[in-house]
Amino acid sequence: MLVAASQPTSSLLRISSTAALVLVASVLAWPSLSIWGAWLGLDAQHTELIAHMVNTVLPDYAWTSLLLCLGVGLLVALLGSATAALVCLFHFPGKAWLEWALLLPMAMPAYVVAYAYTDVLQFSGPLQMALRQATGWQGALWPDIRSLWGAVLVFTLTLYPYVYLLVKTALREQASRLMEAARLLGASKARQMLTIALPMARPAMAAGVALALMETLADYGVSSYFGIQSFTAGIYKAWLSMDAPLVAGQLASVLLVVVLMLLQMEKHAQSKQRFYSPRSSDRLMAVKAAAHSRAGWGLLLLGCLPVLLGFVLPSGLLLWRWLSDPQTVHWQQYLQWGWNSLRLAGTTALLAVGLALLIGARNRLVPTALSQSLSRLIHLGYAIPGAVVVVGILLPLSLTHTIEALQPLTALLTTTGVALVWAYLVRFTAVAMQSVDSAYARMPTSLDEASGTLGIKGWRLWQNVHWPLLRTNAVAALLLVFVDVMKELPATLVLRPFNSDTLAVVAYQLARDERLGEAAIPSLALVAFGLLPVLLLNRQPYRDK
Repeated sequence: MLVAASQPTSSLLRISSTAALVLVASVLAWPSLSIWGAWLGLDAQHTELIAHMVNTVLPDYAWTSLLLCLGVGLLVALLGSATAALVCLFHFPGKAWLEWALLLPMAMPAYVVAYAYTDVLQFSGPLQMALRQATGWQGALWPDIRSLWGAVLVFTLTLYPYVYLLVKTALREQASRLMEAARLLGASKARQMLTIALPMARPAMAAGVALALMETLADYGVSSYFGIQSFTAGIYKAWLSMDAPLVAGQLASVLLVVVLMLLQMEKHAQSKQRFYSPRSSDRLMAVKAAAHSRAGWGLLLLGCLPVLLGFVLPSGLLLWRWLSDPQTVHWQQYLQWGWNSLRLAGTTALLAVGLALLIGARNRLVPTALSQSLSRLIHLGYAIPGAVVVVGILLPLSLTHTIEALQPLTALLTTTGVALVWAYLVRFTAVAMQSVDSAYARMPTSLDEASGTLGIKGWRLWQNVHWPLLRTNAVAALLLVFVDVMKELPATLVLRPFNSDTLAVVAYQLARDERLGEAAIPSLALVAFGLLPVLLLNRQPYRDK
């Protein structure tokens, strides 16, 4: 009787969980899928507008985005790989400190670095003014940082840790045994690096570059502030300035194709990596060449340059600008903006982690091909730029605003924070899922089998066995999503409810109005929150033994 009764219950649980997973996947995938509907609404007027853009601004969007990606891709590959090789293959004073300090630029939103450097390096900035007074020079001393090269520099300084982390892991977990064998065969250090370390780290380097390029294409703050005609800026101009939502949707679909190609490149590169036991890192330590004292200090100073340029200097410039600005600070306003940011980030983080735990439990307890496919579909959300998500949410509303029955739904999405939280979940649920999935990957299935023999199944299995092992990763996922939402600018800028500005939006608006002293306060707050995932990554560092 108990067996017969449990079978309908199990089937009902399977059906209900599958229906819930399909619903969640549909809601999270809807914004990225709806933009393809923009191609179905073509008429003579929109065709003429697209033809006009093809002959005027569209080539500029494509060319600028291409040059931006080429510059960022090349420089983050060089800087990330060089810093990873520095901390993995050499001994020098302060190496243990430098190893985690190289992650600090991850705490800096790219648009915050752009504000800081623009303030000090522009023609009317304090540095050029002081140099002109000292030298008597009349013109600009260097090209304007608000340019393509300036954007490449800013993105490089903030995104190289993607390559650094992956290449460092590849060198420690993949190349160690082969380099030891080469050393025993008499190969020089240079030959070991060129013939073993570099080829073994190439897939990790490609994966890190792909991640950096996805972040570059998703950016709006730097492109808009520097006046760069990128694809993302073009999407917002088509929607907000030209009042052409269909054209914005079509541009967003083109950008989505490019991002998906980069995502495929990242997955292909990751699939080529082979991981060994972490104990192999001890072997890598044995083949390092101990540096002399003078050379060692030189290596430390060389490794500190990315940290200095990507974190210390921008933070110091913002702090100096804040302290030297004589304007009165209205702390009540800043507290309100901070509360808006915390409220949105906290709500989204709780929802994203809850969804990730539910989806992870469903895939673990009732694994099916459908559930795996839907999970991969949700994982794509993190690669989708915020501009694409915004267009995907607003485009159907703009095309159906005359339908009276849908007006309450439109009002709910546009006048509250529902649409904004929806956009956040589309982008950042994948971050939480990745953390939960990694915990499940380390959890042997023998635990489930042993629990089943004791009669512990279903909810009791998850509560008593899975959750204690998932708790740490769930907290990490909560923190990562929280910080990502705090820094998110493109979606927040368009979808935020009236009179509900966040720290990221306020920093952008104040910097755009050249009120950089006031913009320093929310920018420094964002940097402080951005330090949280860096400290999390440093909790389990690779250390020399």
